[in-house]
Amino acid sequence: MHYIRAFVSLLGDILRNRALLWQMTKRDFQQRYVGSYLGILWAFIQPTVTVLVFWFVFQVGFKSQPVDNFPFILWLVCGMVPWFFISDSLQGATTAILESSFLVKKVVFRVELLPMVKLMSAILVHGFFVLVIFLMFAVYGYSLSVYNFQIFYYGVAMFCLCLGISWLTSALTVFLRDVGQLVAMLLQLGFWCTPIFWSLKIIPPQFHTVLKLNPAYYIVEGYRQSFIYHEWFWQHILLTGYFWLVTLAILFIGAFVFKRMRPHFADML
Repeated sequence: MHYIRAFVSLLGDILRNRALLWQMTKRDFQQRYVGSYLGILWAFIQPTVTVLVFWFVFQVGFKSQPVDNFPFILWLVCGMVPWFFISDSLQGATTAILESSFLVKKVVFRVELLPMVKLMSAILVHGFFVLVIFLMFAVYGYSLSVYNFQIFYYGVAMFCLCLGISWLTSALTVFLRDVGQLVAMLLQLGFWCTPIFWSLKIIPPQFHTVLKLNPAYYIVEGYRQSFIYHEWFWQHILLTGYFWLVTLAILFIGAFVFKRMRPHFADML
């Protein structure tokens, strides 16, 4: 019950301060690229260049074979776009409180907004790349499908997962600065343990269950089900149930830890 009350309390604070959250998100998004000639365009240029490099290497250079009769680059992009959000949001949110220590020391400021700002900033870039996915599928001759709009469900699921993790890691980082390095290392490991570049079909069946325990697997495969395989999330009821069980547990624990540690943030900064 303590976890649930803490989560409801944090959620209520966010809803009451949603206007401030939006203003801080816009400011954070702009300040990340202050001083550069291209400004906020860098938020879109860097991931775009990454996608183009992978397209050239695997499609033109290695001439990668289609995956399940779909061009490899389309299959790859459906996995990379959600991972861009997961990686960018978690790395930013983990150090959000440290970066804004001057705000934390203000008694009236709602500290729980800081990790949320990083997630909101990352979702703006993510929205752009979702449009890129639609464009790429159109260029390759694939028409719009009702399954494509399932992307919004998986986007919400991904956001909830990252929010719970960011509340936990951002709070712990105030007391243990090594958490930021640990998160970066785990993201590198998670990238290769998630079927972004490789298909689960190439892995021996006895390892499938272990790999599916990774919550990011559900998100990445969900994006592909929305654009490539045309399957509804309720067709995978066990995996969906497991994902939400884990995500809700992380949300409640993250909220509880954040709320318990919040009174001590100013003393540690």
